[in-house]
Amino acid sequence: MVKTYLSKVRAELEAPRHERPFGSGWLSGSIGLLAGIAGILMVIVLRNPSLTSMPQLQMVSQSPYFKAALYFVLISGFTLAVLSMVLRKDKTLGTAAMIATLIGTMIGSLPTHDDYKLGGVFFGLDFFILNVLFTGFLFIPIERILAKHKEQTVFRDEWREDLFYYLVSSLFVQVLTYMTLAPSNFINHAQDLNSVRTFARGLPWAVQLILIMLLTDFAQYWLHRAFHRVPFLWGFHAVHHSAKSMDWIAGARMHFLEIIVLRGVTATPMLVIGFDESAIQAYMLLVYVYSTFIHSNVGTSFGFLEKILVAPRFHHWHHGVEKEAVDVNFAIHFPFWDWLFGTYHLPEGKWPNGYGIEGHPVPKGYWQQFLYPFRRKSA
Repeated sequence: MVKTYLSKVRAELEAPRHERPFGSGWLSGSIGLLAGIAGILMVIVLRNPSLTSMPQLQMVSQSPYFKAALYFVLISGFTLAVLSMVLRKDKTLGTAAMIATLIGTMIGSLPTHDDYKLGGVFFGLDFFILNVLFTGFLFIPIERILAKHKEQTVFRDEWREDLFYYLVSSLFVQVLTYMTLAPSNFINHAQDLNSVRTFARGLPWAVQLILIMLLTDFAQYWLHRAFHRVPFLWGFHAVHHSAKSMDWIAGARMHFLEIIVLRGVTATPMLVIGFDESAIQAYMLLVYVYSTFIHSNVGTSFGFLEKILVAPRFHHWHHGVEKEAVDVNFAIHFPFWDWLFGTYHLPEGKWPNGYGIEGHPVPKGYWQQFLYPFRRKSA
């Protein structure tokens, strides 16, 4: 029965555009449901910060503003749920939003308990909330206004899989951070680079940020190219290219092992050279937003800037299903790396006709895609 109800909720979320005009209660129900789910997650973080919160973000969850934001989210979810139930003939979304906000409220009203700890291990649930809410609230309106594919909905095909990728990479942020730092930690212990670090930190902050972007993009370019050219590595990267739609959550679809390798290799130059910590943190925030941006369903032409910085049209060609889109546009920040090494492709005013891999061999679903690189050869 629960499975049937969840299927109805999914069908309502994925309803075609003509079945959810403004004033039909679909928008209020969808936002109310998201608010209810966000409220549940926020309550879990508030009650168990040691297990669910990143140490860097615990000051956020322990702030009185976090609890005020929680109340606002739950009250908004409840209000929107009621509005949806009044306006919409099908009460599925409104009811689901109401249930979610009530569950969040009930969990939050339970008696206090000891904060559960697991020997320093934590899962970045708060990072997932901030990541999805920040990028979602930023890019969903932009995509609605500047959409390239206007028929594409927010809850398009396979949106649940891609959102789950967001969840996995956020929950295992501790493991990913450790693996990301491993190569640079090894080099730092093996080599004395104090003179290099002193020089790097003496540079103007803006110059450091630009150098970080250049160095990480150069390392990423060649690693990205290897993931396309080496058959074994392509099995992992094919998961990322299996997305048939491009939007703000499409970039999250990446095999867990590829994330480890990609972050470890591309982060090594800036961590070994030892730029100022604030410049590195600024780049980490920038690359999260920038990666979301270049995958987004934004069809605006950026003119001459497309020659200097990677824009959505440039990266969309990298994901294009056409033959001319195969093995092109590997850079993430600066297109001149592709121009310099002969992989640049940006036909004037043109976009790819579709996305994905010819024949679409990668199966659907997170776990099937996780196993795909290991089964691909035998298959």
